[in-house]
Amino acid sequence: MHRQRKPTLNAYTSTVATSAEGAQAFPIPDNVFAETVTKVRHYTDRLFRFRTTRPASFRFRSGEFVMIGLPNAERPVFRAYSVASPAWDDELEFFSIKVPGGPLTEYLQKVKVGDTILMRKKPTGTLVIDALLPGKRLYLLSTGTGVAPFASLIRDPDVYEKFDEVILVQTCREVAELDYARELYEEVVNHEFLGELAAGKLRLYDSATREPHPRQGRVTDLIDSGKLFSDLGVLPFDPATDRAMICGSMAMIKDTKDRLEHFGLVEGANNAPNTFVVERAFVG
Repeated sequence: MHRQRKPTLNAYTSTVATSAEGAQAFPIPDNVFAETVTKVRHYTDRLFRFRTTRPASFRFRSGEFVMIGLPNAERPVFRAYSVASPAWDDELEFFSIKVPGGPLTEYLQKVKVGDTILMRKKPTGTLVIDALLPGKRLYLLSTGTGVAPFASLIRDPDVYEKFDEVILVQTCREVAELDYARELYEEVVNHEFLGELAAGKLRLYDSATREPHPRQGRVTDLIDSGKLFSDLGVLPFDPATDRAMICGSMAMIKDTKDRLEHFGLVEGANNAPNTFVVERAFVG
């Protein structure tokens, strides 16, 4: 389903890549892809998304992450970013936080269309459906930019083949920070092909912690109070039917993991599938 793409530069060459505004550009290092930014959108002063070209040879599973950087140093800084686009997409999408003074995001947040993004060639990660046992209902539990791998998964037809219900859960501090996931939900349900697969299966449940919203509180609070389940009209987590993925801050992962284990779910991995999985790779 991929169109032919022009081969990208590798090895040290005399070509100087176009880098983010205000940063000197350096030659492209060996053994990385050099891809071109095709689209940028800023949601808030803390969050933005961008899309890039996709290498013709690059393959990944929806939910995996890659290491990305910028050609702004002899030894570029790389950080882990979930690929937010699905495995079938002709481009790559990323959803990022802006960290003041961050060794990568300080510059990454300034990228514009035409700039160059560096990407290491090997994707990896545990937030893939192969790491879960078969089940009925899939919970995608996230905070902030932790929704990025789930942006990939909810646009993957295989997810709807394997689960009867897919519940995307996101908690953010501010209401505007929920816009990315809301747009994705609308994109999927109105998509010519995905919409038919996701009909009656995909559900979005979001909440805010610092601004008025119909659903307030951290995901762990909503689990503890039972509001998550009552709002959705489902029973609490059941290891016989429910599967879950978690992505967010380290504290959120630990606290949510504790809740799932309380209900009897067991953490899995690529080489040992089970009833829930977590991701511990973060940007900075």
